Amino acid sequence: MADEGHRYTVDEALTSAGFGKFQYLVFAYAGLAVFAEAMEIMILSFIGPAVKSEWGVSPSAESLLSTVVFAGNLVGVYLWGLLSDNYGRKKGFLGIAMITSGIGLLSAFSPNYISLVTLRGLVGIGIGSGPVFSAWFLEFVPAAKRGMWMVIFSTFWTLGSIFEAALAWIVMITLNWRWLLALSSIPSFAVLLLYSLAPESPRYLNVKGRTTEARNILDKIALLNKAKLPNGMLVSDATSRPDEELAPPDNTPLLTSSRIRITKLKSGFSSFLLLFSSRLVRTTLLLWMLFFGNSFTYYGIILMTSKLSSTQSKCGTTLTVSQSMHDSSLYLSVFLASLGELPGLVLAGIIVDRAGRKLSLTIMLILVFICILPLAMLQSNILITGLLVGARMFAFGAFTIACIFTPEQLGW
Repeated sequence: MADEGHRYTVDEALTSAGFGKFQYLVFAYAGLAVFAEAMEIMILSFIGPAVKSEWGVSPSAESLLSTVVFAGNLVGVYLWGLLSDNYGRKKGFLGIAMITSGIGLLSAFSPNYISLVTLRGLVGIGIGSGPVFSAWFLEFVPAAKRGMWMVIFSTFWTLGSIFEAALAWIVMITLNWRWLLALSSIPSFAVLLLYSLAPESPRYLNVKGRTTEARNILDKIALLNKAKLPNGMLVSDATSRPDEELAPPDNTPLLTSSRIRITKLKSGFSSFLLLFSSRLVRTTLLLWMLFFGNSFTYYGIILMTSKLSSTQSKCGTTLTVSQSMHDSSLYLSVFLASLGELPGLVLAGIIVDRAGRKLSLTIMLILVFICILPLAMLQSNILITGLLVGARMFAFGAFTIACIFTPEQLGW
């Protein structure tokens, strides 16, 4: 019989249950979502030049196609974060998968430039979901293993980038950009189809006071991992009124239910405003600067790879856009640059615990600068490709370390 006097937390339960089959299933589902997101981002390296060639749009209009995706991404990051914190991770997953897959496929049938830009902007909102899936996965991982598994989890992004580059290499030469958009939406549809199998986060349930549901999930983890939970009772981290066991009776007026929903929504915004409290505002602003610099650099390298590869085949010689889209050198450069992320992950995993988070970030960003600086001058194709691979490698390593560093600074 369980010792009712003993109390344990979700972290203690996860530590007792260990990392096993259950976490591998969660790892695979969250990884598939990140894989799909990486593919949708990497499309930007190929769609812009192809659309410019087919519809004769200006260079600024071509750039707008990438801009709206990142603008949508910015909206999506906050939208899905608030929704998943207030209504659960699973409900957030459903909205994410429906928008990304459905609108991603629909954009392949765009009749004109305006409709394509609009639809890709909406896809950008959908793919702003990466932090939700990574946070959900880490909420199933014992605290002592989160740093290592964050690095391993990042390989899904790299694999998605590599796969998209390989897919574009085949599809863009033999078919066209519409086929690439359609085929690239398949992983998002897989996320949607497997949605019902994804468990809710026990940490989220516990914070919301739904300790019975949280305990049920933890029991399943222990059962599948062939382990045992601690004896006793799970401690609730509820900051608001529990929703089931203390729920109002059926005859409660609707006005009360509305007020409860409004209170929950306000609590979600309160957690966001907490980032700007006197205790965290300095840390928040510095972390924003860190991620702004990392994102600007990393995605800039992605877009720069296609630009440099498609406009310069050798010193003093340029290719037209239509010629470059059928020139394998473009896809080879993007493929190799994506492949460069793998050693970047390995390097990040090696130095992040030995040198510390801040020194590791400093080293990575300095190496990115060293790789990018020579690209300001005319270089040979081989040197350009090598520098882009190096820049992508170190930029992604810095990004991965930043993702480990951030929750630690915010006390997670």
